[in-house]
Amino acid sequence: MYTEPSEESARRLFQRRIEGPVTMLNLLRFRDTADYAAFPHLAPPEPISGSEAYDRYVRHTLPFLAASGGCVEFFGTGGHNFVGPADERWDLVMLIRQASLSEFFAFASNDDYLAGLGHRTAALEDSRLLPIVERPLP
Repeated sequence: MYTEPSEESARRLFQRRIEGPVTMLNLLRFRDTADYAAFPHLAPPEPISGSEAYDRYVRHTLPFLAASGGCVEFFGTGGHNFVGPADERWDLVMLIRQASLSEFFAFASNDDYLAGLGHRTAALEDSRLLPIVERPLP
């Protein structure tokens, strides 16, 4: 299970020396039932699905993303791989664009944004976050 970056992955990202816009490819797999054990102050009165918890995270996050100059380029339903491990599935796929890595990290460290991060943690069973940079076609 991967839901947070490691020190090693952060180091590798900075070593890429990305300049200019960056798009974050998000692959997300939800828990059947959201786990708010670490964030009881955010927990709804009745249990909800991981998908519903993630929707709460998105609603909380969008204003902070927009204020940072970021935007959602794509938000869509995933499924099982067409190419790849047959038992692997991703419930949601997103592309989030930021003007730069510094803008991304400013957004990701905003205290008001972080106040709702528990919805994401409660929602996710597993995830991948791949920073990608556009390049011209050959």
